[in-house]
Amino acid sequence: MDFTLNEEQKMLRDMARDFAQKELVPNAPKWDEGSIFPAEAVKKMAELGLMGIMVPPELGGAGMSMLSYVVALEEIAAGCASTAVTMSVNNSLYLGCVGKWANDAQKKKYMPEFAQGQKLGAYALSEPGAGSDAANQKTTAVLKGDKYILNGTKNFITNGPNADAMVVYAMTDKEKKYKGISAFIVEKGFPGFSVGKKEHKLGIRASSTSSIILDNCEVPKENLMGGEGNGFTVALDTLDAGRVGIATQALGIARAALEVAVKYSQEREAFGQPINSFEGIQWKIADMAMNIDAARLLIWRAAWMKDNGQKIVKEAAMAKLFASEMANFVAKEAVQILGGYGYCKEYPVERYFRDAKITEIYEGTSEVQRIVIARNVLKEIVG
Repeated sequence: MDFTLNEEQKMLRDMARDFAQKELVPNAPKWDEGSIFPAEAVKKMAELGLMGIMVPPELGGAGMSMLSYVVALEEIAAGCASTAVTMSVNNSLYLGCVGKWANDAQKKKYMPEFAQGQKLGAYALSEPGAGSDAANQKTTAVLKGDKYILNGTKNFITNGPNADAMVVYAMTDKEKKYKGISAFIVEKGFPGFSVGKKEHKLGIRASSTSSIILDNCEVPKENLMGGEGNGFTVALDTLDAGRVGIATQALGIARAALEVAVKYSQEREAFGQPINSFEGIQWKIADMAMNIDAARLLIWRAAWMKDNGQKIVKEAAMAKLFASEMANFVAKEAVQILGGYGYCKEYPVERYFRDAKITEIYEGTSEVQRIVIARNVLKEIVG
């Protein structure tokens, strides 16, 4: 297992880093303050090929690996976590799902424009009563003639207000419980589709998040994806890859927090010397750096395994759990190193502190990740 980046990956990383530092870092504070969706930045990312990194060229993407994707995503997340999750959802949850589970006609219709950034995708699984308990879907889909009629509400949908299409899960057979869940590709222009309340959030405030209302929403029969009753399998498989993306978002947040803390510790003096000359600060920096590197290795392992056709259920959960908790630890330590300034908007670490929290919640809470990991370890050891 060799994690040495090839020349193409190094060029991608450097390009993403340059873009993030020039376009995202200067604008992230005002986007955060005003809850402004970074539409122009997303458009520029599309021009750089960052919105469809893993999509084959014949479908409009860059045709690169998952490892390449996480290398680029880390740089974007270090610049602006909100922009990173917009990129992540489009790449992994929407395009990754459609790319694996859609038929050829669906791929040709619903991938190229999204991979090229002309349109934006979303993923609608969560509901008011179906968060961690994803099998508890209440949204229904009833086939009437050549259309499915969908009724229900989806909650906390990233990209919701700005998405042109999304993968939506609904019950086609309530009697079969989770085996009666099906997946659909739903366009925002379909009759009965509307965007609900936009959420005002603690962090990632520039990422647009809303509920989605399906009121007798008419979805063409041909937009059923993966066959009736296979939706839960589609959802779990998609979330594995999505969790690697969220882990990478957490990694980028943490790395940015460490860099600000280190620079500040060199400039800030106390008792006649830079504060990074004190062991107490050095220990914090050491722990922060060590945990960041460990998270990156877990992420890269999961990405490498995915690229090599291996299952990553446990590995994705480990990467997501460790990286998200690590990001919260590192962001908290960065605030502590900056002291009072860390608590003020003059420095970005207070934003990193707020942004980090969500990585422990969405695409499977830390508690869910521990369940996933434990079940897989028990299966491996006990059988």
